[in-house]
Amino acid sequence: MWVVKIGGSLSHDPALREWLTQLWEVGGGRVVIVPGGGDFADAVRQYQHEWRFDDLAAHNMCLLAMAQYAILMQGVVPELVLASNEDRIRRALRDGHVAVWIPTDLMRTTADGMTNWDTTSDSLAAWLSTSLNAERLMIVKSCAVAADASVEALAASGVVDARFPAYVRDANYVVEVLSKDDGSIMRDRLLNLAV
Repeated sequence: MWVVKIGGSLSHDPALREWLTQLWEVGGGRVVIVPGGGDFADAVRQYQHEWRFDDLAAHNMCLLAMAQYAILMQGVVPELVLASNEDRIRRALRDGHVAVWIPTDLMRTTADGMTNWDTTSDSLAAWLSTSLNAERLMIVKSCAVAADASVEALAASGVVDARFPAYVRDANYVVEVLSKDDGSIMRDRLLNLAV
């Protein structure tokens, strides 16, 4: 099983449809998509700045932001299956579908290590990859990504979140950070896996 996190920065980019279509075409039964937060999460930042509420509320609102992006994804490619927990994800994969994770089960009533702005959908994708015992985690960004860049360097430059390197440090899965223009890499790897 692969986890593919698609950044919210692609929410207004034609590359989003290309990625979703390719994942649906070649990833059935093997791929879980994690949505970023995009504009929806940016709105949370604005509201938090305006109303000065704590990071716990912002965390819960950002999970709903990811859920909105997930629903947008399914609106673009209706064959994708929305799934809010591990059981539903596994059921969708067993049925030969591509699942899109709605992370509302991670909503909190008290603050913890996830409830801060250093932990974004990048780290949540890593957390899910560990929980699902995934084979590979692909993080898809709208910016160019150097193939040889370490996750520490990517975190330092703001490409992935600050907590991401810690989440994947001892990962038992392959971690790749790709540009939106690298869809053919993903497709080739999934097709080669199918052979």
